[in-house]
Amino acid sequence: MKITNLLVATSILLLPSIAQAADLTGVAKIRDGDQIQIGSSRIRLGGIDAPSADQLCLNTNGERWTCGAAARDELAKHVENKSWTCHVERTDRRGRIVARCEVDGEDIQKWLVRSGWALSYARFSHDYDADEAAAREAKAGMWQGAFIAPWDWRVRNKKTAILGAAKPPPNAHATLLASASGPVAPSPDCTIKGNVNSAGECIYHRPTSRWYAQIKMQINKGTRWFCSVEDAEAAGCRETKR
Repeated sequence: MKITNLLVATSILLLPSIAQAADLTGVAKIRDGDQIQIGSSRIRLGGIDAPSADQLCLNTNGERWTCGAAARDELAKHVENKSWTCHVERTDRRGRIVARCEVDGEDIQKWLVRSGWALSYARFSHDYDADEAAAREAKAGMWQGAFIAPWDWRVRNKKTAILGAAKPPPNAHATLLASASGPVAPSPDCTIKGNVNSAGECIYHRPTSRWYAQIKMQINKGTRWFCSVEDAEAAGCRETKR
């Protein structure tokens, strides 16, 4: 009886691990160049880091362009509503599932990095280092111009190196550290507004917020768009009290 009870208890303890290891399959909703959703599961593509939807880059002429939106849109175009198979690795601190994903047998992370729409996230993995080198050599995607690494952009690291093939203009850092915070949201899914109040706090406003319409989205005012409450809070913002 004791052995049976022990086996049952062990099985119960293993259930979360078994469930977590199960593959996720289905047509994905593309949230960002490295974030998708299958059903109710939010998935972060592991081993890579792509620009957020409102990240800016410079093109070959030194003009700003929304490389984050381009990465998201190019991924959506490439997969064309096909079914994904995602191999679950873990859950990150934001509650997202980290996974390696395939579409028709193709490693999607590899495609994103080799196409220049994401970088190898060397902090966690070196699996895509060679693909990043190939993209850099081919001046593919973001590499055709100038940009800063997505992980530096998220924390607005002013000392980060400017990457890419183009020779950046003198004011490149100011442009590249800003966000695509024009009057129109970068995506119908990215309609949460973020601004900085007089106390220096980052505040986010949902479309139902009392002050939503009064927040003017201007780069020089430190505003930016967010695609979800999780994204806003991960950036250090709190929700408006009204």
